[in-house]
Amino acid sequence: MTRDPELSPPAPRAVRPFAIDVLVAFGLALGSCSAQGLGRFAYGLLLPSMSSALDWSFATAGLMNTANALGYLLGALLAAPLGRRAHPRRLFLGGLIATGLLMLASASTGNVVVLFALRLLTGTSGAVAFVIGGVLATRFGQGSTGGRPAVLLGIYFSGGGLGVLLSGLALPPVLHGAPPESAWRWGWVVLGLLATASVLLVLPAARRTPVPPPAPDGERFSPGPLLATLAAYGLFGVGYIAYMTFIGAYLEARGASSGEISAFWSLLGASAIAGGFAWGPMLARWRGGRALAVLLVVLAAGAGLPLLSTGVLAEFASAVLFGCSFLSVVTAVTTTARNALPPHRWAGAIGALTAVFAAGQCAGPVLAGALSDGGGITAGLLMSVGVLAVAAVVALAQPAARTT
Repeated sequence: MTRDPELSPPAPRAVRPFAIDVLVAFGLALGSCSAQGLGRFAYGLLLPSMSSALDWSFATAGLMNTANALGYLLGALLAAPLGRRAHPRRLFLGGLIATGLLMLASASTGNVVVLFALRLLTGTSGAVAFVIGGVLATRFGQGSTGGRPAVLLGIYFSGGGLGVLLSGLALPPVLHGAPPESAWRWGWVVLGLLATASVLLVLPAARRTPVPPPAPDGERFSPGPLLATLAAYGLFGVGYIAYMTFIGAYLEARGASSGEISAFWSLLGASAIAGGFAWGPMLARWRGGRALAVLLVVLAAGAGLPLLSTGVLAEFASAVLFGCSFLSVVTAVTTTARNALPPHRWAGAIGALTAVFAAGQCAGPVLAGALSDGGGITAGLLMSVGVLAVAAVVALAQPAARTT
């Protein structure tokens, strides 16, 4: 009987140059760029324009991100079961195509209920693509030596930063060049076109990745080995999304120009890309929750800087600190799962982690939005700092275990 090459162990990394691995990881990262950076994070740039044109309160604006987070939760729960029934690469690419088309559809209506449904569906398709892409990237790094697996994972997850960078460069000219009542619609058109076009570049990289082995029948993910990481990741979801949702509105309320906001957003995205490389050695060496705790402390510091100083220097330092760390948190928890569990349990673990993360994101925008309506945007950002600090303490409880 001939063995299916897609289910065979990946070739030893010694036979493939690191440059090739990096190119494949960057190709997969374009999927993360669409699913996360364009489908989720770019909404923070569109929020001021949509709120003004559609007369939204902060709570309503936060509710739209909650809709996306609910969809993200649903997609995270569906990803592992769907991955057992459908070809992972087709599922990955199909989720990306759906995400792009749903963003294009978001430009067609100002109805709150319809936009809620579209944001929910965008979150669902994006989460399926993100989880399956993470499994493909994790599988692709299997068998590598030293810190290479963590670096390759970091590159994949840094794709969200690329999406933030692209949206930071592309959206402000559109939002300030179009009529105010329709500027946000053109913003969604730009995001949808970028996401849809990126699939053409993802395809060659996806074809180079080995398909993960199926889980044994009846085996389900057990949270025991990752309990502290799951809790910390859920808190991270609450804390980080408050910052990402309202930082643009906070800067605008303080009188920041469109160029300044564009520079801030682009710097945040560029820092996220750099973070995929910068934190790789630490993630490769440190076991347990220490690396995750360090990243969360840096995030809390970055989120707090704009509250301590109104200067441009503090604003840009916040973008660098927050940007270089927030996507590396995803790398850290995925690396923890990879170290603690055998390969056939990775899809279930990444799906469970993403589900907990998404549950946190459901609560974060609503809490931050309600606090912002009552005490100003500062109150919502202060909540972000506090929750991220608590998450750092929780992460330290993760033991340094490894399943061989």
